[in-house]
Amino acid sequence: MAVYSISDLEKLTGIKAATLRAWEQRYGIVKPKRTKTNIRYYLDEDLRELLNVALLNKNGMRISQIAKMRTEERSEKVVAISSINVSPDTQLDALTLSAVEMDEFKFSHIINTNIRQRGFEETMLEVIYPFLDKLGVLYFTGSVTPVQEAFIGNLIRRKLLAATDQLPAPQQRGLPVFALYLPDGELQELSLLFVQFLLRKRGFATLYLGGDVAVTDLIDAAKCRKIDYFFTIFSNAFVHEPLDRHVANVLKGCPDTTLLLSGYQATMHDFGDAERVRIIQGLDDMLDFVTSLGGTPAKTAQLPA
Repeated sequence: MAVYSISDLEKLTGIKAATLRAWEQRYGIVKPKRTKTNIRYYLDEDLRELLNVALLNKNGMRISQIAKMRTEERSEKVVAISSINVSPDTQLDALTLSAVEMDEFKFSHIINTNIRQRGFEETMLEVIYPFLDKLGVLYFTGSVTPVQEAFIGNLIRRKLLAATDQLPAPQQRGLPVFALYLPDGELQELSLLFVQFLLRKRGFATLYLGGDVAVTDLIDAAKCRKIDYFFTIFSNAFVHEPLDRHVANVLKGCPDTTLLLSGYQATMHDFGDAERVRIIQGLDDMLDFVTSLGGTPAKTAQLPA
């Protein structure tokens, strides 16, 4: 069972600590427990209640009105608001609540509604990535636990795989082939899966090799099939092998393949003298590069209403 300070609640709900104290005193909304030294602390059920209260208040309901509602009424109202209000703040608040509660239904309902209205690519860029940014901050400040972050990560992974499976097989002949992998120690699987979706959507054939891939595995893959581009990510987490050595070994073992490098470490290195290395500065840069290769976006199936 997690324990939260009032500063944790301020980060998670977006409500100032002074306001939270005022709500407690005037309306009896969430009464904190206290340590022997009289310091406030809150439990999981308190956080869930306050997230619902905060979302309703931000969407125009007076706190006096919210205080009169039963817990079940508040939860039902939050689901209703999340379904019709697509403002970024409301989306982020509702998704944060689903992460804290580990509520798959609520999370999927919000994301599936966005996919039907915007399409999967825009939902990833405009809804899921901003949410992951917020979740990352909350994780590093200790306001969200590792298991909550892992729960949400696995739900997003399933959405990515399902969306990719709905895409038709590549039909455009003559386009380059991409192989996507993560070196040993890298943890950016969601980004790698999204890049695969973007490539497949634009008609490119992809080989998804996954994580913890050794250079010898890349060499074997290049022997089995012609691969034009290897795409990978080097972030701060990669510490198992120097980047320069990894790149040199890939280029030597796969002489007909160009290496596309993304991530913080990659952007910090200068590979100007390497003919078969290209630094990808981010998703926009990747999309511009892919567009220059001539891929045409494919139509994707929509989720059922």
